[in-house]
Amino acid sequence: MTGNTQAFDHWIRTRFVELNSKLESLYAQQADRANVEGVGEDLKFQLESEGRELIACLLAEGNTDEGFDHAFDLLGNVGLYMAACRRHEITEPSRERVSPLTEASALAMHIGASIGVTPRFATAHLTTHNRAHQGLYKRFTDLDAEQLFVDYNTKGILAYKRAADALLKIQPLGIDHPIAYDLLLVAKRALRDVIESNRVLFQRLDADDFFYCVRPYYKPYRVGSQIYRGANAGDFAGINVIDMLLGLCSANEPGYSQMLVDKFLYMMPEDQAILRDCMRRTSFMDELLNLSHFSAEPWYQQNVKLFLEVCALHGETAIQHHNELVAKYIAQPSKTMEQQHMSKVTASGPPLDVLLNSLEKLRDRRAAAKRSDIRTRYEDIQSLLASMEA
Repeated sequence: MTGNTQAFDHWIRTRFVELNSKLESLYAQQADRANVEGVGEDLKFQLESEGRELIACLLAEGNTDEGFDHAFDLLGNVGLYMAACRRHEITEPSRERVSPLTEASALAMHIGASIGVTPRFATAHLTTHNRAHQGLYKRFTDLDAEQLFVDYNTKGILAYKRAADALLKIQPLGIDHPIAYDLLLVAKRALRDVIESNRVLFQRLDADDFFYCVRPYYKPYRVGSQIYRGANAGDFAGINVIDMLLGLCSANEPGYSQMLVDKFLYMMPEDQAILRDCMRRTSFMDELLNLSHFSAEPWYQQNVKLFLEVCALHGETAIQHHNELVAKYIAQPSKTMEQQHMSKVTASGPPLDVLLNSLEKLRDRRAAAKRSDIRTRYEDIQSLLASMEA
């Protein structure tokens, strides 16, 4: 790591957090907590100018070719700075055609293109690839709500990854292999961990603090002339690997495949490769449906029973996420928000009602709910259940 990189990283971990936290304190004192206009202008100037000066040195330094890990980490730091400028409306995509953060945009585009990821901060920068220094990892603020959100998002993502890894290991063995049962058991335990992690998060995270002080850092922002959507907790391969290997979602379904296309560059390159490979595989559900004539066999009874339990748990995580996180932390607080802020609520770009509708459909696919307007695996799940009783 070069001296300029170290200086910027130190600023992100210290002064950057201090400035954001002071601004959040000022916003919280207002009757309209969503308003940032005309508040803390001196602090905003310090944030923008101090970051610009450090990034200008990095841009002049050029490509130091220190490998993917260092490049990805530096991209995260640049992205956190740009996201904070967006949060405080130092930059705002609807009023600009090109980002005023010229140096940051140039450096982000250079790094993003060179390592094959989107040129902004992604979920991995704050969760699975967020290196701690003396027990402290990178954050936007020192607020308890943000720490809770990042901690439990990381726990949930790692649990999803454990489940996905277990299911991937079944592929070369076959779902009818005796050891598939052991791997399904690992996936089942991991999905229970997701549910427990989410339960604690939803119990402890204050809805207003999240809505007004954490969520705004995940908004879309411009890099150069292009607007990139906000980072999403689902921007990793594991959750989609589970979707597709279980057979609850399909890569050839237009709505779902569009989501996959949209998220590819927001994931780590190794995740991109895993997801591409998974998209061409036959699901375990389809394999089991083709093996239903063996329903009297002990291996079938054992593996199908556990497979259905894993499907049910994956559906439960989706229902929990939508009915608690989305409803409690986004939909409900937005009802009391001043109307002039409504167009800027979501991190993914589309209006709130459009986002909620697409998330509801995704929830019901993962839960194999009975619906007539979209394809789910409700009937196929019923067939497998019936085969257990034949």
